[in-house]
Amino acid sequence: MTDSQPRLVVLTGAGISAESGLKTFRDGDGLWENHAIEDVATPEAWVRDPELVLRFYDERRTQVRRAKPNPAHHALAELEQAGFDVRIVTQNIDDLHERAGSRDVLHLHGEILKARSSIDPRLLYPLPRGGIKLGDLCDKGSQLRPHVVWFGEAVPTYPHACDIVAEADLLLVVGTSLSVMPAAMLVDQAPVECPCILVDPKASHLSPRWVKALDRPASEGLPTLAEHWKRENRLWVPEWL
Repeated sequence: MTDSQPRLVVLTGAGISAESGLKTFRDGDGLWENHAIEDVATPEAWVRDPELVLRFYDERRTQVRRAKPNPAHHALAELEQAGFDVRIVTQNIDDLHERAGSRDVLHLHGEILKARSSIDPRLLYPLPRGGIKLGDLCDKGSQLRPHVVWFGEAVPTYPHACDIVAEADLLLVVGTSLSVMPAAMLVDQAPVECPCILVDPKASHLSPRWVKALDRPASEGLPTLAEHWKRENRLWVPEWL
């Protein structure tokens, strides 16, 4: 590989984490682990019952720590280790990409293994163990909160994500539908000539005509693509797609 190698940008969503056993919010019933979204994942919930919100995210944090990266996470990390230019933009708040070995990961919705100040979002604190309790304060004296983007909050990293996608030579969408925001808007930031591959068990039904569909779960589809690219030592859209 050279400094001018093509860039692979990967957009990952809940589906890739679900294959590691992490339950995720689904629009179908409006519940996340049997909790109404309005009660645990909004600014209003934080004001109304911060103890419930903290307890909810402590439980999710425990699940993340127990989960392990699956073959899809490892396939992306191995591409990077093989010399490919891989940039990941994920909607997931877990650290499975990083634990698999990926080094260039942008989290659109925050990171559950970090706490942040309630008054200064620049003040971040890693949570290698344990969680957040009422009374845990930042350096400016405000209550710590989960470092996640709640429903109704702005996505501060979105402009950076747009810049990353705009420099893609090949766009790979995994574990998220092209009809779900913000993935749909991010895809529109890719160069006109940039090919796009959607990896999903229902990819053929989800993808527009200009998107190549790979109808497999992430843990099967990504290793397959990665092996092809490593064998050829180049990024390309396989003829069988």
